[in-house]
Amino acid sequence: MKHPHPHPHRRRRRSAVLAAAVAATALAGAGLTALTTDTAQAATARQVERLDRGVVSVYTGSGNLVSWRWLATDPDDVSFNVYRAGTKVNSTPVTGSTNYFHSGAPSHADYTVRAVVNGVEQGDSVHAVQFRAGYKDVPLSPPAGGTTPDGVAYTYEANDASVADLDGDGALDFVLKWQPTNAKDNSQSGYTGNTVVDGIKLDGTRLWRIDLGRNIRSGAHYTQFQAYDYDGDGKAEVAMKTADGTVDGTGAVIGSASADHRNSSGYVLSGPEYLTMFNGQTGRAMGTVDYVPARGTVSSWGDSYGNRVDRFLAGTAYLDGARPSLIMARGYYTRTVIAAWDWRGGAFTRRWTFDTNSSTNSGRGYDGQGSHSLSVGDVDNDGRDEIVYGSMAVDDNGNGLWTARTGHGDAQHLGDLDPSTPGLEYFKVSESTSQPAELYLNPANGAVRWQLSPCCDNGRGVAGDIYAGNDGAEVWSASDSSIRDEAGATKGRKPSSVNFLAWWDGDLVRELLDGTRVDKYGTSGETRLLTGSGVSSNNGTKATPALSGDIIGDWREEVVWRTSDNRNLRIYSTPHETTTRITTLLHDTMYRTGLAWQNTAYNQPPHPSFFLGDKMPTAPRPTVYTP
Repeated sequence: MKHPHPHPHRRRRRSAVLAAAVAATALAGAGLTALTTDTAQAATARQVERLDRGVVSVYTGSGNLVSWRWLATDPDDVSFNVYRAGTKVNSTPVTGSTNYFHSGAPSHADYTVRAVVNGVEQGDSVHAVQFRAGYKDVPLSPPAGGTTPDGVAYTYEANDASVADLDGDGALDFVLKWQPTNAKDNSQSGYTGNTVVDGIKLDGTRLWRIDLGRNIRSGAHYTQFQAYDYDGDGKAEVAMKTADGTVDGTGAVIGSASADHRNSSGYVLSGPEYLTMFNGQTGRAMGTVDYVPARGTVSSWGDSYGNRVDRFLAGTAYLDGARPSLIMARGYYTRTVIAAWDWRGGAFTRRWTFDTNSSTNSGRGYDGQGSHSLSVGDVDNDGRDEIVYGSMAVDDNGNGLWTARTGHGDAQHLGDLDPSTPGLEYFKVSESTSQPAELYLNPANGAVRWQLSPCCDNGRGVAGDIYAGNDGAEVWSASDSSIRDEAGATKGRKPSSVNFLAWWDGDLVRELLDGTRVDKYGTSGETRLLTGSGVSSNNGTKATPALSGDIIGDWREEVVWRTSDNRNLRIYSTPHETTTRITTLLHDTMYRTGLAWQNTAYNQPPHPSFFLGDKMPTAPRPTVYTP
C-alpha cells in the first residue's frame, strides 16, 4: 500500500527553414517522416509515436462532443471537417480547436474526422470511440487468486496502468499491472501473491499476460514497468525487472521455474535479478540481462531486513536528444544507482551507470537524495534529457549534475511552472523533519529559489496552474496553509486535495483530481466537475487513478479508474467544449515520458515541456519524427 506520506521556451519565431530541410532530408533518407515548422526551435527531431486521429465522441445528454488529435505531423494551418455516417455536420471547417459539439445527436452516432490541408480534404480518420454514458469501459479478466505459503488467501485488483501503441496500428493500448490484495510496502513483512501484467487493446482484447512470478515481491516500490517504443520500429516494448520463474506472454519461463528465493518473512533477498524487454504485441521475452545494480550485500543499502535494498524507480529519457532510452534505478535512502539502457537491434546496451558509491561519475555527495518518484526533462537546455531524482539530478551523460542535499521526499514536480522565466522549474516536498518542508529550485543547477522551514514529514505536494488569479503555476503541500506562487508568496486558500491534476474543462487552468472525483479550484471552495461512477481509486491513501493523461481525443486529459469489481477500466473523457487548439500532448516528449513513468512508485501527474495555463502564449509545435 502506498503511504500518505526544458525543453526551452519556444516563444519567438525562428527562421529555421534551412535546418529543417536538412533534418527532414536526413530523416527521409532513413525512411522516416518529420515535421519542423518555422515556429519551432531548430532542434534535433525526437522520435514519437505515429498515432491515428484518436477521435472520441462523448455523449452529454443533449448531443455529442467530438474531439480529436492535432498531430505534430499535421501542418500548422490544418483545419478539420466532422462527419456523421458520411455526412458533414459542421458548416465551416474547424480551425481554432480540435473539438466540435454536435447538438441533438444520439449517443450511438458514428463520427469520423477529415483533415483539410491546403484547401484539400483528406481521407476519413478512424471512427470515433463512443463514450455513450460519458465514459468508455475496457473489459478486463482478473487473474485467479491464490494462497500464500502461510495460508493467507488473496485476490487481484487492477492497479497502475500505462499506454503505448503495442501493435503499431496507431491507437494506444493499455499495459495494466494486476496487484494482489496482499501487496506490501517494503517496510512490511509477509508473503505476497505474484504481480501480473496484461497488454490490453481499447476494446478489451487481451494481447498477452505476463506473470512476474513468486521471486518478484508485489508492491508499489518493487514492480515498476515502462512501455515505450525504444527501438523505433513503430511498436512499443515493455520493460520490467524479472526473476527466476517469470512467465512471459507466450508461456516461456525466465530462469529456473522451480526456484523459490523467498525467506520466511516473504522478502526476496537472494537469487538472480534480471531486466527483461518484452515484445509489446505478443508479450514474448526478447532479451534478458542481469539487473543493474545487483543487490550485493543487503545491509549496505541501509537496513538488514530488505526494505531499502528493494526501492526501485523507472523512467524513459531522450538521453541523446533524439531516441528514447530506458532508465532503471535502485535505492534512494542511502546509495542510489541509475542505469541507462538502449534497446536497439533486439539487444540491450548499457549506455551508462550512475552510482553514488563511485567517484568516477561525480556520484559522491549524491547519496540519500532520492524521492519516491523521478522526473525527466531537458533541465539545462542542451536538447537532451536529464533525470531529476529527488534532491539531485543526473546529466544526460550519466554524470551528477547537481545535488541540493535536502534529502528524501514523497512528491516532486518538474515543469515550466514560471512562464516569466526561461526553462523549467522544480518543486518538491521533504519527508525529513530536519529538511525544508517545501523547495522551489532551478533544475538546471539545483539553486534554491525559496524554501519553507523544516516542520514535519510533509507527505504531499502539487504544482500546477489551478488559479487564473495568479500568473504561472501554484504550488502547495500537505503541511502548508495556502497556495504559493513562483516567488513563494501566498496567493490564497489551499485546495481541498493535495494529489493529482487534470486538464478537464474548456479553459487553460488545470483541475484537481483526487480519489474518484475532479474538482475546479475556487477562492472560496471547489466546484465538482466529475464524480466517477462505480469506480475505485488505487494505492490506498494515495487515492490515485489507474492512469490520467492525454490518451485520446484533444489535448485535455482523460481519467482512467478501475471499476470497483475490477472487471473494467473505466475511461472518462471531458464533455466540455474548448476554444483552444494545442498539439496532442503525446507528441511533447517531456509529457509523453511523464505519462510513461506515472506508474513509478508514488504516482505523479505528467507535465509538458512548455507552460500550459492561463494567459499562456501560443503553444509550441514539437519537432519530431515518427517511425
